[in-house]
Amino acid sequence: MNKTFTLRHRWLSFSVAYSDLIVLCLSLLLTLLVMGCSLSIGTLNINVSHALLKLLHPDSAEPFVIETLRLPRMLMAALVGAALGCSGLVLQSMIRNPLASPDIIGITSGASAAAVCFLSFFQTVLSIEWLPVFAICGAFSASLLIYVLSWRHGVTPMRLILVGIGVSAAMGAIVTLLIAVSSESTSLTAYVWLTGSVYGASWHEVKALLVWVLVSLSLSLFFARRINAQELGDQTAVGLGIPLQSTRLSLLFLSVLMAAPAIAYAGAVSFVGLIAPHIARRFITRSFALLMPTTAFTGACLVMLADLCGRTLFQPLDIPAGVFVSAIGAPFFIYLLFRQRF
Repeated sequence: MNKTFTLRHRWLSFSVAYSDLIVLCLSLLLTLLVMGCSLSIGTLNINVSHALLKLLHPDSAEPFVIETLRLPRMLMAALVGAALGCSGLVLQSMIRNPLASPDIIGITSGASAAAVCFLSFFQTVLSIEWLPVFAICGAFSASLLIYVLSWRHGVTPMRLILVGIGVSAAMGAIVTLLIAVSSESTSLTAYVWLTGSVYGASWHEVKALLVWVLVSLSLSLFFARRINAQELGDQTAVGLGIPLQSTRLSLLFLSVLMAAPAIAYAGAVSFVGLIAPHIARRFITRSFALLMPTTAFTGACLVMLADLCGRTLFQPLDIPAGVFVSAIGAPFFIYLLFRQRF
């Protein structure tokens, strides 16, 4: 049996196994390794340690490539992967369904519909900086609609996911209609956004997304005990004094708080919220407090590797990262569906 220690500080209380801490440290080291590869590999191969030391000397190409082109793009990919992975973890824990994720339950489709609506009707009137605002509002509106339609003397996990799939299909139809009636240039921009890409990420966007991620991950620790209790079943959670319906509403909006900004800045990157929690659960026990950061590191690695493949394997083309994430996620989703048959 693994040795554990318990951390208690006011509202924060959880038990951690030492073996899980080792896994967490290894996932952090793997994430740093992927970051190093992402910074060094490209059209211009760079010795990262050497280039970082020369950032204060802008008279060469290496600091420009690192600081302006690769570093913000790499950090954006890491933040997007971490946010989407943790959002999927919260949804899977709340609904107790291994197939739940932001793109399947309807959060991503709501953001996509709002973003394509902006590109079709408001792009010529408003600045492109309003696109993330529209996407975030669309994600929150879709999640609120899903919750309201799922309410019948309370919300059950099965009703929530079924309504989410229905809302996702409706939003997908709206997106298709908007693309069909839009101009060719707008449709092309919308297709790239719907695929998901961190191309052209700026330091301003990285800093803005970093605030969202830090706030949402900090809030998730507040719900660690409730999530651990809810995974045992509704009756057990109620018996432990967990306010079931208010907790579900809070967790739903927490997952949206994680996913919506990531989708807003990087587009509709699919399957990260589905894959990352499952990979993390294979190495971490049921302690949500350590499962969350491990999932964040896993999601970050997935998107960074996908972006690295997209910009290096088909040079001079720059393939959106969402293409490679979907190439991994689609077979994994089929595997999960097949496994659920037994």
